[in-house]
Amino acid sequence: MTTMLRHPSKPHAPHWLTSPALRFLALVGLCSAYIQGPLVKIFDFQGAQAEMVHFGLLPAPLFAVGVILFELAMSALVLSGVWRRVGALALAAFTLAATFIALRFWEIPAGPEQSMAMNAFFEHLGLMGAFLYVAATDAATPRSASR
Repeated sequence: MTTMLRHPSKPHAPHWLTSPALRFLALVGLCSAYIQGPLVKIFDFQGAQAEMVHFGLLPAPLFAVGVILFELAMSALVLSGVWRRVGALALAAFTLAATFIALRFWEIPAGPEQSMAMNAFFEHLGLMGAFLYVAATDAATPRSASR
């Protein structure tokens, strides 16, 4: 007697859970901060430059424009499915770098500010992990199904 085992990488899931619409909605959620952030920077470019100066990224106008273009372009890659893996890996690396630049909770005295920075630090590591997961699953998905 033979027993049929399900392949562990292909578990049975309800259709709605694996639908392209839900996948796209999840990707929009994942990219939302990388769309909202640049839009805020565009509409408050002085504030964007001040943020760059605050983190020691000079010349501030060049870094502000670079961050705006980078975040929007990489989000577009992730959402469109065109070079999704590249966009996801780029946003993972960007998030890791930005996390260590902006959320140095270990340098903040103990208290509410340190707790908030620590929480944000680990939330950003979660975002980075999600982008790595997107890159990995996109690599394992046939081209026609990944868009």
